[in-house]
Amino acid sequence: MPNEQELVRACQRNDRKAQTAFYNLYKGKLMGVCRRYARTREESEDIYQEAFVKIFNNIHTLEKIEAVGSWVRKTVVHTAINYYHANLKFQQNTDYENVILSNDDHTNVWASLSNEELLAVIRQLPDGYRVVFNLYVIDGYSHNEISDMLNISESTSKSQLSRAKEQLRKHLKQMGIVNYERT
Repeated sequence: MPNEQELVRACQRNDRKAQTAFYNLYKGKLMGVCRRYARTREESEDIYQEAFVKIFNNIHTLEKIEAVGSWVRKTVVHTAINYYHANLKFQQNTDYENVILSNDDHTNVWASLSNEELLAVIRQLPDGYRVVFNLYVIDGYSHNEISDMLNISESTSKSQLSRAKEQLRKHLKQMGIVNYERT
């Protein structure tokens, strides 16, 4: 089996077998990303498929082949955001100007949940909360970057995150998890 860099070069030459191998190489890693942003498994598959169409259409522009992993992940996240914009009505909430947030709420709780449990809890969030939560907490984007990606104000991003965390606390409590570490 060719290594990742050889696959990229073959994909840049439009080698169909290499494209299939490359697609499958990332599927296990990045379908989870798609599932966090989507409401259903079908939506997550649509996002993944759409992301790889973009990847294969633009792979010839990739100059630093060693950075392919981060490039692919970033493309998948941006495709998920674009999918969200195209298919959902984003509800802005700008009334909260001064939201105080702790960045790493539930660190130990998240680690103790299985991937399926984590996905189930996150999927219960309203669309806007879920997208901001994923971008900020899981994908590590700043509120400034999120506001640019979603065309919302920074304070809206902060309030969406605050509300997401509050709803997650309620869901965790319903699951019987009431003690968690706040940093």
